[in-house]
Amino acid sequence: MTTFPRPTAALSADEARRIALRAQGFLGAPDRRSGVRGVLRHLGAVQLDTISVLARSHELIPYARLGAVGRKTVETAYWTDTHAFEYWSHAACILPIEEWPHFAFRRRAYRDRPHWSHELPDGAYDQVIKQLRTEGPLTATELGGAKKTSEWWDWSGTKVAVERALMYGEVVCVQRRGWKRVYDLAERAVPDTLLHDDLDDTECLRRLVRLAGQSLGVGTRADIADYHRLKGEQVDAVIADSGLVPVEVEGWSKPAWADPAALATPPRGRHRTTLLSPFDSLIWDRARTERIFGFTHRLEAYVPKPKRVYGYYAMPVLAGGRLVGRVDPARERGDVLVARQVSLDGPKAVPAVAEALVEAASWVNCTTVRVERVDAPELREPLVREVTRALATALR
Repeated sequence: MTTFPRPTAALSADEARRIALRAQGFLGAPDRRSGVRGVLRHLGAVQLDTISVLARSHELIPYARLGAVGRKTVETAYWTDTHAFEYWSHAACILPIEEWPHFAFRRRAYRDRPHWSHELPDGAYDQVIKQLRTEGPLTATELGGAKKTSEWWDWSGTKVAVERALMYGEVVCVQRRGWKRVYDLAERAVPDTLLHDDLDDTECLRRLVRLAGQSLGVGTRADIADYHRLKGEQVDAVIADSGLVPVEVEGWSKPAWADPAALATPPRGRHRTTLLSPFDSLIWDRARTERIFGFTHRLEAYVPKPKRVYGYYAMPVLAGGRLVGRVDPARERGDVLVARQVSLDGPKAVPAVAEALVEAASWVNCTTVRVERVDAPELREPLVREVTRALATALR
């Protein structure tokens, strides 16, 4: 049985919520000078996903914090000058290149893994490394083909080999080209000072636990473990030496830890009003989202259509430090943002949802917003009027 230290501070539920918002970059003036790279360093991980409705999730993350930063600017910031690498963290994530040494524990675990779901053909691994050394950087298609059949899971021997090399750390994804990974040898892509696996597992885990605590502001053991998908026992082994401090949070049934810097000054400043990617690190943990915001968040893209409640890609709306609704968006003819389904937390949420819709439309070069279904039908006309007013203001 794990023995937890006595809390050093007691936080109200509201204080914990505001600390989490500030830690995630949604409270206070956005750091526009550091830009997208600053957002990546601040969060420690930006999740990738194949779905693109308004934009892909890794583009939506900096947009939600900085506003209408150019989408090309986002891609350039991630991939130019070896600023980042792609690896398995919370899921497939873009990570700051400075953290390469701290994922040595995971690379070692992959190298020692006894069983894989895809069989590695004889000679395929060496062939991929040889080809990248002489021709790289290359996509899996350029290496010889990614799939044996049209089924998404039916990888070719080349794809199996290059993905295995990525997990081992011999190969790095250096950018996405048409959503395909572009692979290169780590020895070329990772700066020499960072290209090593010298840190032992304990040091790696201690660093990732500390980073998770800083990015969350305050969190339970499960919150901290989930951020980089660590095991609970891995967190337990290092959290006492991580620099995080134990705290008690009103209404939380589990012990919590906080970043001391987050406790040093009260979180103040302006709240962002924005649509959130379903994969945003503020809300990617459903249990934490319910605990902090009282908001049930679930991606329904993989739920059969008749069973969806909020829509295919329902994006929570953040306003005033609260989650006040959801919008399931689409684009039509390239210049129309369609709110296919809108869920509102009462009439007071109407202005915020309208503002979030209009700002998002402007960001993706849409000049019109069309509201279709609103879960509370009596709020549809007020929302349409507010959207029309906000559009007129934005176009002046």
